[in-house]
Amino acid sequence: MADTRWMLFVDGENLTIRGQELAKDWTFELKDSAHYLQDVFVWFPGSSGRDARHLIDGFPSNQTAIRAYYYTSLTGDSDKINSVRQKLRALQFDPQVFKKPSGRLKSKGVDVTLTKDMLAHAYQDHYDMAVLFAGDGDYVPLIEEVKRRGKNVVVCFFEGQGLAEEVRLNADYFFDLTKPFMDRWRKAT
Repeated sequence: MADTRWMLFVDGENLTIRGQELAKDWTFELKDSAHYLQDVFVWFPGSSGRDARHLIDGFPSNQTAIRAYYYTSLTGDSDKINSVRQKLRALQFDPQVFKKPSGRLKSKGVDVTLTKDMLAHAYQDHYDMAVLFAGDGDYVPLIEEVKRRGKNVVVCFFEGQGLAEEVRLNADYFFDLTKPFMDRWRKAT
């Protein structure tokens, strides 16, 4: 699988919420930067979306991602949304940023759009392997359908931080992001 074509799909809401919880549990502070905006997005310092394979020992492809999508939402005006889009673009993501109503933790647009994109690219044979950074059990039917299309599915998420066991069991590969997340954030501060 060394030359496997792959795309990255990041549920940024899920990753950010759980990453913040992980940092709090480890008594570590995430600071607003090019890689983090509280409650909006988090990424691994020293890494871009298209090169996410470098985060994981044993990643099943030597290739750079064909495309890397990051899905998130925020409360704010169009200037704030555009600012987040620019930050994610600088990290080599195709940013999908939704406006969410005040007081809501998550936006349905994130899950729905991620699912639509991952399925559409699978049906159009744009990748051999989908890499999903998410742990929500709602993604199990998506994982199963992408596999029915003959694609491999890699799930990467934090062990013990909102990871639904069904997600891990349905993926072709699972990688725990806890150590790379903490190592990269510790080096960045």
